[in-house]
Amino acid sequence: MNLITDIERKLDALATHSLTRRRRVTDGACAPRQKVDGRDLLAFCSNDYLGLAAHPQIIEALREGASLYGAGSGASHLVSGHSRAHELLEQRLAESMAPYLVEARALSLCTGYMANLAILTALGQDGEAMIFSEALNHASLIDGARLAKAGVTVYPHGDVAALDALLAASSAATKIVVTDSVFSMDGDLAPLPALLAACERHGAWLVVDDAHGFGVLGANGHGALEHFGLQSPNLIYMGTLGKAAGVGGAFVAAHASVIELLIQRARPYIYTTAAPPALAHALLTSLAIIGGDEGAARRAHLTALIDSLRGALRFERWQLPLSHTAIQPVIIGSNDDALRASASLHQQGLWVPAIRPPTVAPGTARLRVTLSASHTHSDVARLADALNELERAAP
Repeated sequence: MNLITDIERKLDALATHSLTRRRRVTDGACAPRQKVDGRDLLAFCSNDYLGLAAHPQIIEALREGASLYGAGSGASHLVSGHSRAHELLEQRLAESMAPYLVEARALSLCTGYMANLAILTALGQDGEAMIFSEALNHASLIDGARLAKAGVTVYPHGDVAALDALLAASSAATKIVVTDSVFSMDGDLAPLPALLAACERHGAWLVVDDAHGFGVLGANGHGALEHFGLQSPNLIYMGTLGKAAGVGGAFVAAHASVIELLIQRARPYIYTTAAPPALAHALLTSLAIIGGDEGAARRAHLTALIDSLRGALRFERWQLPLSHTAIQPVIIGSNDDALRASASLHQQGLWVPAIRPPTVAPGTARLRVTLSASHTHSDVARLADALNELERAAP
């Protein structure tokens, strides 16, 4: 078979099952109102939960960072790319996570995907480890587990009793439990207190991917650990800096010895060029906003928007799972129906993406609504009216 023909056959199979993905081109800064493929839309699809991506103070800090450090880092962190800006950012992140960890230290990486690969491959490198992975974990955690030399077992979503039994039966020298904090397609929270208690009983690490919690959860925006009031030497925390923080990158926070192990072992950290120092410089301003009065006000407004949307939706057939986070999934079912609903919203000037397998389970295709502190109550009311009407008119 011709090589190109084989590729085209695979693409045709995706199209047949309504699984083709497409990119849209946006003009301007990330914000609720954007020009998308040349058309003005009200967007409910970014992870800019606090509306900081276009914050004027952060934009100015990015300019300042470029003037101080230039456009790029030039090398990996371990060669010559670790700038003063990176060092200050890591120190600030370690300070923010100190109440929840023991001897906290932080390490910055280019993306959350790389951070998760770094954690799991470094901890599971000896081949004597077992990774216990949540059933609904993000793809980066799944891939990190696959790349590690450790064994892998999957425990059912939110089932602490099942996990406890698996941990009790395991004779692995190193046990690693890994979970999202906020599940990116459902918006629900992992039972972190019970998971941590199980890990402490069985001498296991608990790796928490707080990509959708950092900046949003907790009184100071410190994320899921603050939200639940957790503190333990068994915790390894990953937070992203391109969602609620509004810029880019990610970090791992844990005991200083864990971070040192990542520096020495984690290939996604060792063998990649460091992120531009200007981003780290801008993130210092972002962290100050998150932890200050403005950040608290933005979180309060976001909470009010979430409550408004959930109170306004009146579904009879579509499902609105329980979620008190900025991620509000509307489960429709079939791929085609979800695509039609998304297209209908698009015609009305609303940008809400359809999420289909393999991102979610077959038969649970959905609209993934995400809210931002930059939305208004009238924006949310407009979306709710459109969704209610669509559900009533759906075949």
